[in-house]
Amino acid sequence: MTTIWELDFYSRPIVDENKKKVWEVLICESSLDVNQSGEDIFRYSQYCSNQEVNSVWLGNAIKEAMEKSGQTPQKIRFFRTQMNNMISKACKDLEISSAPSRRTFNLNQWLAKRMAEVYSTHPGYTPATTNPSVLMPSGEPQNLPEALLAEKWAFVTLEAAAFAEMPEWEIGFQEAFPLKSRGVNPDTRIPGMIFFSSRALPLAAWISGLELASLKFESLPQTSLLLETGVNDSWILANIKDAGTIAEAQNFEAAKQKANGVHFLAVQTDPQAESFAGFWLLQESGSI
Repeated sequence: MTTIWELDFYSRPIVDENKKKVWEVLICESSLDVNQSGEDIFRYSQYCSNQEVNSVWLGNAIKEAMEKSGQTPQKIRFFRTQMNNMISKACKDLEISSAPSRRTFNLNQWLAKRMAEVYSTHPGYTPATTNPSVLMPSGEPQNLPEALLAEKWAFVTLEAAAFAEMPEWEIGFQEAFPLKSRGVNPDTRIPGMIFFSSRALPLAAWISGLELASLKFESLPQTSLLLETGVNDSWILANIKDAGTIAEAQNFEAAKQKANGVHFLAVQTDPQAESFAGFWLLQESGSI
């Protein structure tokens, strides 16, 4: 099974005895199985003095985490774009792929918990030192490559309990996470969108190469359904013009909020297909 890690390396709201900022690396495993508990994932943390902040120190920390976990991640995700060069360099030196991403769900939850339970009780705690999370504004939406446009699409919903059988579904490209760890009850209706295309597999393959974040309905500057990827990229999946479809999109957004931001994107050849070329669970960043 693919192993993906989530990493943050940044200063914390604490200072040392010399009143210098203390840095910390946090590394945790991504939960990729919808039925995984999410509580037994690997976690690693280590403080770093501000004099030692560089890609070499970070690389050594990643190597120590690998030794302790017995895992070699195929990819490491991170959300702080200002740390891109340092994190990318450390990963490259270890021959590990790295990706700026909003898909750092476990890391975001862990960071919020440490802010409340660890940093705030530290003797060197200084609240104004740093922000525990960084949400980047989305850039200008891009058009999908013409060859990848879906021929049809539809809004749908599935009961959360149905996802327990997801490991048994026939899916080409996929990624999931435990719904329970996202605060979703089994009877919650999870909204989603299905793309139907005769080029379903190439479309799913292209989508799988992106760091998927969420689907979002925008009414301005025009009514569009966007696919948000990376830390601030977005793609126009569909321009919506008729009132009925706009109402469906608004219902999709309302259902998404009731499901703590959880939703999904699927790709199939046609509505009668019994398999998926692609299926991804998503969660809106502001809901994490």
